[in-house]
Amino acid sequence: MLTRRTFILGLTTAGAMATIAGPSFAQSAKLEQATAVTRVYGDGLRFVAVALTYSEAIPASALSADQFKVDGRTVTDVYPATSSNPADRADTGSVVIVELSPYDADAILAVKIEREDKDEDADKAKGKGGPGKAGDAALSDNSWAEPSATLKQSALTLAGGSTIAAAEIATSKVNNLILDDFQQLEWHDPQIGDVLPYNLFVPKDYDPSKSYPLVNFMHDAGATSADVLTTLKQGLGAISWASPEDQAKRPCFVLAPQFAEIVADDDSNTSSMLDTTINLIKALTEQYSIDTSKLYTTGQSGGGMLSIAMNIKYPDFFAASFLVACQWDASLVAPMMNNRLFILVSQDDSKAFPGQNAITEALEAEGAKVARAEWDGGWNADQFRFAFDDLNAEGAKINYVTFAEGTVFEEGADRAGASGHRNTWRLAYSIEPIREWLLRDPA
Repeated sequence: MLTRRTFILGLTTAGAMATIAGPSFAQSAKLEQATAVTRVYGDGLRFVAVALTYSEAIPASALSADQFKVDGRTVTDVYPATSSNPADRADTGSVVIVELSPYDADAILAVKIEREDKDEDADKAKGKGGPGKAGDAALSDNSWAEPSATLKQSALTLAGGSTIAAAEIATSKVNNLILDDFQQLEWHDPQIGDVLPYNLFVPKDYDPSKSYPLVNFMHDAGATSADVLTTLKQGLGAISWASPEDQAKRPCFVLAPQFAEIVADDDSNTSSMLDTTINLIKALTEQYSIDTSKLYTTGQSGGGMLSIAMNIKYPDFFAASFLVACQWDASLVAPMMNNRLFILVSQDDSKAFPGQNAITEALEAEGAKVARAEWDGGWNADQFRFAFDDLNAEGAKINYVTFAEGTVFEEGADRAGASGHRNTWRLAYSIEPIREWLLRDPA
């Protein structure tokens, strides 16, 4: 018979058993989600990490690189974070960042498009080799693969003896660092009738009571595309100005139009996108608190050519320009003789190097002061800084820098064709003193 005393003893015993057995039924953290993390480099978008989200915080002491595997990739570091951004590294976090080498072959997300109708050798034989005529529709040289991977995690032991079971998980989300901070919009020009897709970075702590600069970056002809993100994925031309490091020092708006046509050609003609882009910038200065005396333009190759054409047609519009690997008819450049210009080309660039030699000589003939220097594309950040300081000490409004022959190429890189041209912009936007120069108040 069940007595009251037996019942109470039974409850006590059951409670003791539950207390003793409790830890073996403790709920361990679970791997819930994997996010692919990308970062833009000078040569384009790369897949650089997997961010793993767990159901509870993981301490750094429980992690090591050999616990995580991704086929075809090199794991370089593993650490906790508070978000899927590696910059949010922490001692403990519910997100674990598995860093992957950006130099793995599978890190590069650009996919080269081979065009059947493109005969570069024939064009060169005719003395052409350009991308087409201003206003012509064109296609990007690259498409971009979606980053994806399957990650294997071995069992993890946490403090107190609890464990996380071994798991295998595929990425289901993507975090494009900095790139995702841009808005994708369209400008419908009421004057010209053009429709221009564009990317816009608004400073994160934007305060309408303050006034901000704006940097306008325009891509090369090879990035001509109907995909508005192409100009952001193909290099640092827009991304560099929007980085958290640059924004902390030099907060600014960043505009990156996406052209679906050739906007400037080798015959020094432009499409209607010149005025459409100018009208877009004017509209943005009315929408946001942007200082009209601190508008800046930069571009590589065709985008640099369009920047030159803008300076010729509207010499008082931009406070300064950074012109990368581009050229123009030197007989037309006199209107920009008083402009602040930083010109950067490689001596391996068969068109932009002689083209800018002619332009700077023409500007000098008009009375402009030009400071010249030869730099090495393989220098480190300190060397670029020292070289810039020497150049800047000359006090010229126009700075003309050429990369010495052969120095823009990475070891073992292809040097054929337009490689010297393209490798100039791979380096150009990584040189911080030039970015500082563009945005500084003129003396």
